[in-house]
Order: sequence, then structure tokens, then C-alpha cells
Amino acid sequence: MKPDTGWRLFLRTIVARAYPRVIGQQRVKKWVFFETVLPLIGTIAYVYVYKAISAPQDYIGFVVISGAMTAFWINIMWAMAAQLYWEKDSGNLALYIIAPNSMMAILLGMAMGGMVAASLRAATVLILGTWMFHVPFAVTSVAELFGVFMLSMVALYGLGMMFASLFLLWGRNAFQMSAVLQEPVYFLSGFYFPVKNFGVAVATVVSVIPLTLGLDAIRQLVFATGSSIGFLSVRLEIELLAVMAVAFVAGAKYWLDRMEKLAVREGALTDRRR
Repeated sequence: MKPDTGWRLFLRTIVARAYPRVIGQQRVKKWVFFETVLPLIGTIAYVYVYKAISAPQDYIGFVVISGAMTAFWINIMWAMAAQLYWEKDSGNLALYIIAPNSMMAILLGMAMGGMVAASLRAATVLILGTWMFHVPFAVTSVAELFGVFMLSMVALYGLGMMFASLFLLWGRNAFQMSAVLQEPVYFLSGFYFPVKNFGVAVATVVSVIPLTLGLDAIRQLVFATGSSIGFLSVRLEIELLAVMAVAFVAGAKYWLDRMEKLAVREGALTDRRR
């Protein structure tokens, strides 16, 4: 029997790396509760802040949508960006390097496995938040909404794969960097308020984060007042997200290839900065 090669090997690697994460999440049932229900508390806190200041009802919807999207950002930063550094500490990185599999396939499999938990958490926040606070949705285009979400996910996970190799090359700063970036991204991406409020200059700069444009476009597509608080038109944001998706995936491939070359040339990936 001939060994798998090419796209067949790529796809089987994705399935193989996704499998343990999907199965592992079912072995300790209390983790499902802690990872899905407890994060809803932070979202509820922001909802009551808006209620206290008598903000428009759509702003409560902004919080619920953003609370759902945080699940994917956390999965990217903790389950992908620092993943290779953790694998190095556990002694598995060398096996990944010498294996005939693509590093992108390995990380993509980990990401898809992690997306199961992230999607469950996002759905829980969205469903319970909508039910508890009677969020009024007014979806204008299901096709555009689906396109925005998928492009945002591709761009985000491309960014996560790129961070995975960069964090490994940065060494012991990986854990600190993943922690440091989490809250600033929540703020700069406009998780709990329209990014348009930053002003054109700041909003343009922070738009390099895929979540910024993704959230802005989603809000415009699912809320009646979305178009009035949008930073850019939905069509332009879709085009920019498509460019980001290609750029971040290409960047991830470049840095992963560079990391593999360093590993082959030096025999080890040290903690010193390169």
C-alpha cells in the first residue's frame, strides 16, 4: 500500500490532529460547562452597563454578538498561537518537524478541533444572550453574513498560524505575548462598542485586526441601526477581509517554512530571539 501524499496526506493530517481535541473535550464534562456558561458572565456584565445608561437596545445586541466572537479569538490565541511553543516544551515539536506532514495541516487540524469547543461556546452565548435580553435581529442578507463570517474565520486562523511560528521563534515570551494581546484586541476591535467611535484615523489602523472589520460588517448585517454605526460599507469590508485572509495564510506559510528550515539547519529551535 502506497503512503499518502499531497492533498490526501494534508487532509488526513487535519483529521488526525482534530480528532484528539474533539474527543478530549467530551471526556471531562465539567470543562464544557466552565468553557461555555461561565464566559457568559462577562457578556452579561456589559449588557447591564448598557442597561444602566439606557443605551439603545441594539447596543445590547452588539455585546451578545461580540461575546460569541470572543470564543474564536481565545481559541486562536491560546489553542493556536502558543501551540508550537507548548509542543516544544512537551517534546512533540521535533516529531512534527521530521514528519512528512505539512505544518500548516497540523495546525489547521488543531484549529478545527478547537473550533468545535469555540463554536459551542459562541452558540451558547448567542442563544442564551438573545433569549435573556430579547435582542432584536434584523438580518438583511444571509449570504453576505455567511461570507463575512467565513472570511473572518479564515483571516483569524491564518493570523493564528502565523503567530504560532512567530511565538516559537520569540521563545519564552510566547505565553506572555498571548496574554498581553488578549484584552487590547477586545478594546481595539470594538468588541463592545462600534469601532467608528474611535474616529477615522484610529479605526483605520485597528482594521488590520480581522475581528474589527468582521464585527463591524456583522453588526451592519444583523441590526436595524447597523448601517448608521458602520465604519465602512459591508462590500468594502468583505473585500478587505478577503485580502487579509490571503495575506495572513500566505504569511503563515512563509513563517512556518522558515521555522522548519531553522530546525533542519540548526538541529534545534532555541529560545534566543532571531
